[in-house]
Amino acid sequence: MSNLLLLPVLVPFLAGAVLILLRNHPLIQRVSSAVIMTVMLLISIQLLYTITTGGILTVELGNWSPPFGIVLVGDMFASMMVLLTSIVGLACLFFSFQTMARIREKFFFYPFYFFLLTGVNGSFLTGDLFNLFVFFEVMLISSFILIVFGGTPYQLRESYKYVVINVFASGLFLVAIAFIYGATGTLNMAHIAVQVAEMEQQGVINVAAILLLIVFGMKGALFPLYFWLPKSYYGPPAAIAALFGGLLTKVGIYAIIRTFTLIFVHDTAFTHNIILALAGLTMFFGVLGAVSQFDFKRILSYHIISQVGYMVMGLGLFTPLALAGAIYYIAHHIIVKSALFLFAGATQKITGTTDLKKMSGLLKTHPALAWLFFISAISLAGIPPLSGFFSKFALILSGVEEGRYIIVAVSLLVGLLTLFSMMKIFIYVFWGGPSLKRSDYAHIKLLPLLAPIIPLVALTITLGLFAEPIFVFSEGVAAEILDPSIYIDAVLEE
Repeated sequence: MSNLLLLPVLVPFLAGAVLILLRNHPLIQRVSSAVIMTVMLLISIQLLYTITTGGILTVELGNWSPPFGIVLVGDMFASMMVLLTSIVGLACLFFSFQTMARIREKFFFYPFYFFLLTGVNGSFLTGDLFNLFVFFEVMLISSFILIVFGGTPYQLRESYKYVVINVFASGLFLVAIAFIYGATGTLNMAHIAVQVAEMEQQGVINVAAILLLIVFGMKGALFPLYFWLPKSYYGPPAAIAALFGGLLTKVGIYAIIRTFTLIFVHDTAFTHNIILALAGLTMFFGVLGAVSQFDFKRILSYHIISQVGYMVMGLGLFTPLALAGAIYYIAHHIIVKSALFLFAGATQKITGTTDLKKMSGLLKTHPALAWLFFISAISLAGIPPLSGFFSKFALILSGVEEGRYIIVAVSLLVGLLTLFSMMKIFIYVFWGGPSLKRSDYAHIKLLPLLAPIIPLVALTITLGLFAEPIFVFSEGVAAEILDPSIYIDAVLEE
């Protein structure tokens, strides 16, 4: 069953390669993409089930034993992220069928869509730092192509900033890899963890930890390295923005959680307090940006930043309850944020704009759209009984137990401001008298637009209503990653 680990990387890679050859056959591309994405979802479900019931899986590529060869590692955390990637990838793909201009399909949209998923899944499953860099680059090159899709002047200008900051981060990543290799003599993450535990020069390891924190902080949009994100995610079509908003920053956050629970646990009073401080600043300044905006997509883009703060807050607190809350929150946010960006795309399709001041009254003309958005909005804000409440509650409870009252106060304030900004969208877009005549939107069929979003909304309701078993699973994930010996033994003793 270990070869099952190869499929989340191999299937999208081969799909992207084949779809390049079908660029002039859009219908075949759409049907093939839908089938392949559905297969990927089934594979990811099987992978999570296999790992949850049978333990960590590893694959030694080329039959080279670690730490000398390349290894893929699937634990509960990685397999959960692969499943979430497949869910969001499927929803965004079906939404693109309804909203993507047909001319754009000929410019390799589908191949790079699958190459992006190859990089994302590879980043989650790799057990090697250098191959994490490689998969990051596969993901980023694909995102560079997708982010300029459409070629508007705004997209080209903002994507330039996106490219520059990520190229700089990639260069710094290579420096960090070289530094760690020089200090430990290995790039296998499990072996690095063993070497770090035996090293006496903790100052050297702290330097490596901070270098990687900066690199992954750029990728994950942590304070003060988030400035590139809001405008970059505003430009692309809604399906791409939803995929980026749901997944890309989480790859950076996953890398931070993985390295700072497996490798850099030698001086948590230093490293994790820095992470906790960054979490508070990221939450606060991100939500201020959201509150100040009057554009649907810009508000959502700034909320990506503020919500990332909650995820690293759990790591900074570094308790089993806090880590479980962070993992629960990652699952919640990937689903809800993707749904909200798709709602922005649906309203833009109907109204022709994302400017809040130019929209109103969609509650009367499109009530299903309005109430589904409302559910997602209050879930993001953390209103019970939806998924956002239970994940935030675990984080806040852990903060109180640890006596970290400042970060608790910041997280509560950010929750209130999140609710305020989401209700601002609801009031401007859906409340009041309709700004459109029936003839303006009669030709737009709402059900095909909502069909990919409804499962995501149903998932956030499910994550809330079945919070107990979901949280038990999150606690299991947290327990596994807080015990590095489980990961190390699975990789090095195969």
